[in-house]
Amino acid sequence: MTNTLHRFGARDSHQDDYIVFAMASKGINDEGVCEKLQAFLRLALKHGPVNLGHGLHGGMYRPSENLTPLAHWSRSDERDPEAVIRGVDAPSTVAAVFDDLAKVEALLREVKAADLGISVNISGLTDEAHACCKRVGITRHSIEYSLGFHGDLNQLPDRRVLELSTMCGHGMVSHNFARKMIDFVRENRRTPQQAAVYMARFCSCGVFNLTRAVRILERARKGE
Repeated sequence: MTNTLHRFGARDSHQDDYIVFAMASKGINDEGVCEKLQAFLRLALKHGPVNLGHGLHGGMYRPSENLTPLAHWSRSDERDPEAVIRGVDAPSTVAAVFDDLAKVEALLREVKAADLGISVNISGLTDEAHACCKRVGITRHSIEYSLGFHGDLNQLPDRRVLELSTMCGHGMVSHNFARKMIDFVRENRRTPQQAAVYMARFCSCGVFNLTRAVRILERARKGE
């Protein structure tokens, strides 16, 4: 099960959104797994991920405890992927987010050659992920689908808000926060890149896709 299954949007809105996870099973193959997870992240870093994440300590964009509200007007989009790798100190789940399927394929080739002995999971469009594995020579073990939203859908926020907020499967990017970032971009108070970074800092496992967020925000700014 992965919380990234529920990323909202039409098919074409996921063409630049792929998450590759690595994890071990408790008591089965978790001995020495920290080094293996770090090796996976180093392989992923070679292929230009949009984000890296660790299930216990967050992604390469992180909030800070030592800021005042004024800092948000001039704060850079600094990132620290090495902090994610160094932070792997216990068995958990790590992830790399990509905006290009070719990069995912290149990573899978290296992961297959490295034979780390841990589970690897791709979250994205099913047919493209399957074709990618086939080209690399990996036989898919299983598949899981999201059935979407059910119930009183009138209570849901608008489509742009859902596309942004559901990129954090743990719900740390709230609907109101996403809506505020859309408004800031429309009012030219922030650029799409700045707003995307703000939201990425609150994603607790580092699977927020900044490339997709920038595209969504830009389309919202243009009223598309």
